[in-house]
Amino acid sequence: MERNPVEVQAAIKYLITRSKRCMIQSARIELDARRLERCVDVEAIRNVHLTQVAVEQQTLATPLLSLFSSISQDVDAALNQQSTYNQHLALRSVGQRLDAQLQQLQILLRSSDKYTPRFYPIAKYWREIVDNHLQELAEAVELGQEIDNPYIIGIPLNNQLEIFIGRISIALRIEQLLLDRRRPPLLLYGQRRMGKTSLLNNLGRLLPNTIIPMFVDLQAAPSSASDYAGFLYNLARGMVKSANTQRDLTLPPLTREAVATDPFTCFDEWLDQVEQALEPYTALLALDEFEVLDRAISKGRFDEQDVFGMLRHLIQHRPWFKVLLAGSHTIEEYQRWASYLINVQVVHISYLKEDEARQLIEHPVKDFTLRYEPDAVERVLQLTRCHPFLVQLLCGEIVALKNEQDPSVRRLATLADVEAAVPEALNSGSLFFADIQNNQVDAAGLAILKYLAAQGEGAIVSKNTILKQLPDISENAFKLLLQRELIEEVEDGFRFQVELIRRWFA
Repeated sequence: MERNPVEVQAAIKYLITRSKRCMIQSARIELDARRLERCVDVEAIRNVHLTQVAVEQQTLATPLLSLFSSISQDVDAALNQQSTYNQHLALRSVGQRLDAQLQQLQILLRSSDKYTPRFYPIAKYWREIVDNHLQELAEAVELGQEIDNPYIIGIPLNNQLEIFIGRISIALRIEQLLLDRRRPPLLLYGQRRMGKTSLLNNLGRLLPNTIIPMFVDLQAAPSSASDYAGFLYNLARGMVKSANTQRDLTLPPLTREAVATDPFTCFDEWLDQVEQALEPYTALLALDEFEVLDRAISKGRFDEQDVFGMLRHLIQHRPWFKVLLAGSHTIEEYQRWASYLINVQVVHISYLKEDEARQLIEHPVKDFTLRYEPDAVERVLQLTRCHPFLVQLLCGEIVALKNEQDPSVRRLATLADVEAAVPEALNSGSLFFADIQNNQVDAAGLAILKYLAAQGEGAIVSKNTILKQLPDISENAFKLLLQRELIEEVEDGFRFQVELIRRWFA
């Protein structure tokens, strides 16, 4: 095939007539393997998906060949980025993906799979090529004084990300409550984008090793299931996955077939097995976005007594399990929960502490190259009030702004840079602000926010003044805005808690 590609077609036809297709496939797979290992740089890797021969039928090598083809396309996309900085950022993700694949291939080396030993060294070689090019790009980025943007906007921070900062005091509070002999259920309460999910993702490194966090996002599969079997199966699947991720602990699985016949009995029996596997550790079942489950119950998909009764039984009769709910509403807003979760203890998650916010601004990751003038840091704190999402949003825009400036001034952020980044932050964070406007306040609350916003930064307006302008506003409207941490009561009036949010409504 390599030496005489024309005449080999006759050989292929000859072999096909004698039912030797497997020989042809083996030859083509080996040809592809050789083509992959002849890649000597990223330019060769980026083009290899264009020349890779497609195997006519599915074989054991097909997933491996598809993987290399996909990596090749990712490298091509990374190198097509306009700036050196963005190339470095995109190619770094390719390297991380290769690392993950190498770990999986290393496990498969111990199996009987005959193709993994052939392709594993090639993947390792590609990783070296990508790493070498990343070093070249890093040197070019340094030469151009470009700043690596560490800020992550809009998605929860998992336990692998260095940028997760703070929340030690909240973790300590959770730990104290878990030691309470009364075993009260916990409610992690805080406004949206305050970092509840990020905290739950990182509980494994904040809590003692004797506590096994089992984090389940109810916004995903559990609450969208069509029946109890699907709900409990997905709940168990999330618990198993989280225990493995957080503590490298393997729990017995619960199959979909097993839970289909008698869901609650089967789930209860599975919990018996989990407790045996856990002993002597304590499991913390953390259910994120509990409001989604409440909506599923309201729509009639699940029965309130069945679901809440199961949770209450778990709390009362399984001492090795603790239950934590997380959401942006209080139990009082969902009265039916309160009757089942007696003696619930609220853990409030709000703004970062000032020293935590300063670290997020000035030292979000190791070797962060951007420096701030003191008044620039103070202005970020004033504009965001240490709101974790807004600090990341604004600082991310500051980094993007600095990377567009002349290299001679690129690595020092000034007060003017902070102010210049605000409009971009309001624009790129529009979904966050629109969610407040459309989903978190009613018409009366929106009227109050717009009136207060129009008064300017830091303005304190008395309730009487507001009621003169908006005579139909009820006391509940103020109460809801205070509960949502949008306004605060100071002296004899009200003002916005966060300046960036005020500017959006202005």
